[in-house]
Amino acid sequence: MVLQRAVVPAVLLLTLVACGGSSDTGSGSAATPTPTPTASSSTPSAVPTTAPPSKAPVARTKATLTKALLALEDLPAGFAIDPAAEGDDGTELSSTNAKCAKLVQLFNADSTPGAKVGVTREFSGGQNGPFVGETLEAMPSAAATTAYLTSVKAAVKACSKAKLSIEGAGSSTVTVTEVAAPKAGTTPVAVRFSAASGPLAGLEVTFAFAGLGDVLLSMNFDSSDIEEPVADAAAKASKVLGTSTTGT
Repeated sequence: MVLQRAVVPAVLLLTLVACGGSSDTGSGSAATPTPTPTASSSTPSAVPTTAPPSKAPVARTKATLTKALLALEDLPAGFAIDPAAEGDDGTELSSTNAKCAKLVQLFNADSTPGAKVGVTREFSGGQNGPFVGETLEAMPSAAATTAYLTSVKAAVKACSKAKLSIEGAGSSTVTVTEVAAPKAGTTPVAVRFSAASGPLAGLEVTFAFAGLGDVLLSMNFDSSDIEEPVADAAAKASKVLGTSTTGT
């Protein structure tokens, strides 16, 4: 799931700063600005509200979803594409609070429940970040996308703290905070995980989700400046895939 993939680059950043892995001796914050991709000036095409009965549903493929992802030319200079994380990365969320059960389940899932196909692209502005990740997943329908986002929002609201464990880095209690979601797509949701103490002290990762018809957009950042990147990612994906950035 995108939640797991996003934590690893942020932990890497903490490790580099703590161990003096770079020649920088500043506060550890990246000098490279948070990505603010340039949105397309073209108006994204909207899916017709009533399709001809004979027209089959759009078949999403990895190739078309990949084309819809942000590319280096959409980001400020200085960014590079990082290899996407695959498989179990040793990251796990846990909690003894029954109210956190759903969030724990969603976080620890190997993939987004119901997704038929998905693609991920991760960017970094250098070994100290900033780090940005984007995932596009084809869901069974627009209704399925909305249902999933509704469950994420409810899970976030229900759980305020949980334990995050990362193999090789340790475990810390993280605060789970719903933050203002960028106005992109439908049923947008944004959440921030932050650790104030323990081995992961200083960790802060922000996740943003939005529905683009039958496609789920997920993004993650080690920065709180998420509005423009999410809006631009939604605009590009909607244009390429023929989905709508607003409405159902």
